[in-house]
Amino acid sequence: MLLAFVVLLTTVVPVAMATGTTSNSGSKKLVLGTSADFAPYEFHKVIDGKDQIVGFDISIAKEIAADLGAELVIEDMGFDGLLPALQSGRVDMVISGMTPTDDRRQSIDFSDTYYKSKQVIMVRNADKDKYPTMADLENEKIGVQKGSIQETIGQGIPGAKLTALDKISDIVLQLQTNRVNAAIVEDTVAAGYLDDVIGLAPAIPDEEQAEAAIGIRKGNTELLSAVNGTLERLKSENKIDQMVTEASKLMADKVKKDQNIFQVFWQYKSFYATGVGYTLLLSALGVIFGVIIGLIICLFRLHDVSILRWIGTAYVEVIRGTPMLVQLMIIYYGLALTLGINFTPLQAGIITLSINSGAYLAEIFRAGIQGVDRGQLEAARSLGMGRGAAMRFIVLPQAFKAVLPAIGNEFVTIIKESSIISVIGMVDIMYQASVVKNITYQGMNPFLIAAAIYFVLTFILSKLLGRLERKLSASDRR
Repeated sequence: MLLAFVVLLTTVVPVAMATGTTSNSGSKKLVLGTSADFAPYEFHKVIDGKDQIVGFDISIAKEIAADLGAELVIEDMGFDGLLPALQSGRVDMVISGMTPTDDRRQSIDFSDTYYKSKQVIMVRNADKDKYPTMADLENEKIGVQKGSIQETIGQGIPGAKLTALDKISDIVLQLQTNRVNAAIVEDTVAAGYLDDVIGLAPAIPDEEQAEAAIGIRKGNTELLSAVNGTLERLKSENKIDQMVTEASKLMADKVKKDQNIFQVFWQYKSFYATGVGYTLLLSALGVIFGVIIGLIICLFRLHDVSILRWIGTAYVEVIRGTPMLVQLMIIYYGLALTLGINFTPLQAGIITLSINSGAYLAEIFRAGIQGVDRGQLEAARSLGMGRGAAMRFIVLPQAFKAVLPAIGNEFVTIIKESSIISVIGMVDIMYQASVVKNITYQGMNPFLIAAAIYFVLTFILSKLLGRLERKLSASDRR
């Protein structure tokens, strides 16, 4: 019942993220999965005061949607989450400069190739002369994108110590902060990051030009045929080259890197405001449902029936013994792959936070209930009250007052832990900070702003809970 209510609530709530596919959506939509940090393929850009995902991959996707007579819906996520999203039916196709390797072909189908690029080695300008050949990269620390063809190239370098991350901007940050000494990227992508600090080494990977193709779910021959038809038309009209040129011009129009933290915050305040709204929604619903689940599990653990005690104990041990990120992946991808249950990022986030918080709140409630003198329950029963009524009117009010500080601490924890949901494309504070980082090419300021916002939220919440605690304890002093 709680699960059904979460789904219903997050479907009708005004800020809920809309999603759909060509197969199960009422209106015809084409859902595209991409990792929008791969300029000029796909990247975030502020145009006319609005954040938009642009790039020549996006232009191609729009042409495909137009030919299908469908509305294009873009889902931005980590690169290594694209294949699970496609296999689970969460998206209809993926476009992210993806190379159609033999391993990937075992999981998904690919369209005809639409672009070719070569690989380059990005280094700090001071180290340009250190790597004249690929042999000089042996035993070096190298940054690559997780799950990419560049990671495969790096694995072939003897002794190389690879740092594989989702975002290209994070890899460049690793390079800037001396955590890696080189990064393998595509030449078109590297062009967006070259400046006074970052340059290209003479060393060039021996691999042939990397081809880019569009990923389609296996068995979806109708969409595959339509995609290939659009690509053939774009190639014959020489439009793809035009799209690459236009995307490269957009990429070259960078935001000034010398903006200070206050300028960055003011310019992108609407981004962070949206993130705050989603974070508060996730946290509030996570705590509300977490309290309900926690109370139920607590009563199970204290029940006289052994099977209920076993269920309560098993729930607490399993949830507390597994990382929240794993739980999120199971709910968001696992249920879709095994049972065909597709939750939106908002729904998956609320469910994950609720069941995770419920395990900890169950133990908090159990401690509060056991802290109430057992004689009060026995006295209530001797006056003719049933066990349920005694718990409701006598024990639980006192237990709640006693554990209120711990519940408040759990609320604060959930606000911070909700940042994990950003890995599946939930537009919370951390997601928006990553977007601002990709737009501004600044590695520190966007996250300092996010940290300040989290602090303000948790500080205000702590003060409000403190006032509530003092108000409830006022009667104890009379």
